[in-house]
Parts: sequence; C-alpha cells; structure tokens
Amino acid sequence: MKNIDFEVKEGEVFGFLGPSGAGKSTTQKVLNGILKNYKGKVIVNGHEVSKIHRSFYEQIGVAFEFPNLYSRLTALENLKLFASFYKTETEDSENLLEMVGLLADKNTRVEAFSKGMKMRLNFVRALINKPKLLFLDEPTSGLDPVNARQMKDIIIDMKNKGVTIFLTTHNMADADELCDRLAFMVNGQLPVINETKALKLQHGKKLVRVNYKDKGNIISNDFELTKLSENEAFQHVLKHNEIETIHTLEASLEDIFIKITGQKLS
Repeated sequence: MKNIDFEVKEGEVFGFLGPSGAGKSTTQKVLNGILKNYKGKVIVNGHEVSKIHRSFYEQIGVAFEFPNLYSRLTALENLKLFASFYKTETEDSENLLEMVGLLADKNTRVEAFSKGMKMRLNFVRALINKPKLLFLDEPTSGLDPVNARQMKDIIIDMKNKGVTIFLTTHNMADADELCDRLAFMVNGQLPVINETKALKLQHGKKLVRVNYKDKGNIISNDFELTKLSENEAFQHVLKHNEIETIHTLEASLEDIFIKITGQKLS
C-alpha cells in the first residue's frame, strides 16, 4: 500500500473495491489490528490501532472470506465458544443461526457443512458481540442467490441500526447495492473515493432508452434526459406505442472501474 488516505463515516457502508491481490484484505487487517507493523497513522474509533487495548475487540466484528471455525464443534457450540470470549453482552446464538437459516443444523458438526453454510456461520459469528464496527471480506462469496440475498438484507438492516460497515469485495453488484461510498484500490493505491450514486451519475450517459413495439417489431430509441418532457419524439412514443422497457443508461460500477483504473476485476 502506498500513501493511502481515507475516512469511513460512522453508520455508513464503505466499499473497498478492487481485483484480487490489490491490497484490500491487507488494508482490512491493518484496520482491525491484525497487522501492526505499518507506517503512518491508522485511527479506528478514536484510537491508534498500533496501541489498541483488548477492549477494542469488544466493539468490532470481523468476518473473513475464508471461514475460520472449529470443525469438530457443532454450529451452536462454535457460537457459544466465541460468545464466551467477550465481557460485553452477546447475541443469542440460536437467534443468530435462525437469522441465516442454520437453526435446524445447530447440532451438526461444522466439518459436515458446505462452503455456503460455513460462510453463513462465519458471518453471524462476527455479530455475536453486537459490534458497532463490522469488517466484512467478500460476504456473499460461495453463496447461492437466495442466501446471498438474505446476507445482503442483514447487512442493510445493520446499517439502518447505525452499525458502521467496512466491506471489501470485487463483486460490483454487491457494492452497487450495499455501499454508500466506494474506494477503488489498484496496486496498493486509491485513485478514487466517492459516493456510489455520484460515480454512476458522473460516468453514465444522460440518456433514457425506450424499447417499444411498432407494427409488431421491437424498436429501441435513446432520448436526451435534458428537457425530456419537451421532447416531442419521446412524447409521441409514449402516447402511440406499447412500451416494453424504459430505463436510464447509467454506467455500471465495473465499467467505471475499468475506465478509471485500466484494469478488469478478477
């Protein structure tokens, strides 16, 4: 990492995006106190990370991309073991398992779990101490669409409750849906930090695309967003044709990332 400088606001989902090997996970490990041999200042919750007290870990939750669980223990035993490490009040273990659809498997040893089940258990383990700050690394990796949706809903709910979330990912769809602001990391540097909506507006085309039926054929036309209500051609299409789809031509986050950095996500 080279002279990176950023701030995460309280109560936001801050996305740290970039291809594998860009330095995302390393940055996260510095922020949560795992890597302390760094230069510069790293302040989390008002404290320099290199000098943090054990009480720091009472306030944060961490879920790495690769689950770190006790395979010979059951799902419930894993959560109860980790809950015992904290002095502060913890969440009910069975409630957490139910949250991610694992309650029926509470007495199953983790060694029998699929990757997706381990990911879900690893995720709720990070919530056991009711953290005010949550570090997530590729939280939907290895999940089917249903469980990925469930995970994202939980993240949104936590944000609405005031939890600050630092999310590292190369999944642009997750970032687009979940993150208030984004940082693009490439080769250990941060060329861009901005609000998600602002990035898409800045790099998108100010056009609206209408697909409609005309004499049995599907026609596609683009119209300038400027003074759209006064555009006679646009109004004519709306009045005299059956509309199939209509949407603005926003740039995707992946398109923006490639345009700015010259690299593809992988």
